[in-house]
Amino acid sequence: MIRLEGIQRVFQVGDQQVHALRDIDLSIGAGEYLSIMGPSGSGKSTLLNLIGLLDRPSAGIYRLDGGDVTGLSDEEQARVRREKIGFVFQFFHLIPRLSAAANIELPLLLAGVPAAQRKTRVDQLIVDFGLTGRETHRPDQLSGGQRQRVAIARATVMEPSVILADEPTGNLDRATGQEVMNILEGLAASGVTLLLVTHDPEIGHRASRKLRMVDGGIVADERASS
Repeated sequence: MIRLEGIQRVFQVGDQQVHALRDIDLSIGAGEYLSIMGPSGSGKSTLLNLIGLLDRPSAGIYRLDGGDVTGLSDEEQARVRREKIGFVFQFFHLIPRLSAAANIELPLLLAGVPAAQRKTRVDQLIVDFGLTGRETHRPDQLSGGQRQRVAIARATVMEPSVILADEPTGNLDRATGQEVMNILEGLAASGVTLLLVTHDPEIGHRASRKLRMVDGGIVADERASS
């Protein structure tokens, strides 16, 4: 499903080149649950952003569902992101002035989904994610856990095949983080491909496949024994 071949990402910082990703070769099958761990600056988020088509490699090839997406135009990459990939971030990235329901609905609106179909999907997710009674609340009127549930609902409203989660529990207390992980792992159990960046070894080791990154390279790739 996801295939990275010789991926490099180099940033120019002043007169120096920073190699954020070095010769990454990685294959991820449909439905895999994979965690990405490593120290700060190891390239975890850069790798996730590249897989999510939020960034482009300096060299190498990225194939998604068998198609080369490396050289797609910005507009084409945006379409692929919208149709196939959902994002969950540490700091939620909700639109402050919009209600919970409107935040969830936004990807459908941008995709031109008819109003009746939008309402049906949003109403179902409000129920599925335990947000009944909070749908008209703005993000500043919600708890951290509720905001993250809104963010996950927004990430899944287009029914993507891939969810990318960057430190999804990093801004939450332990109990709330556990609730969020239960939701994400439920999505993984339903067949969604889940890639999770985390600094928390306890969370990272829950995945069925674990990558460890150091200095822009993958130094370990472990699968849970069946």
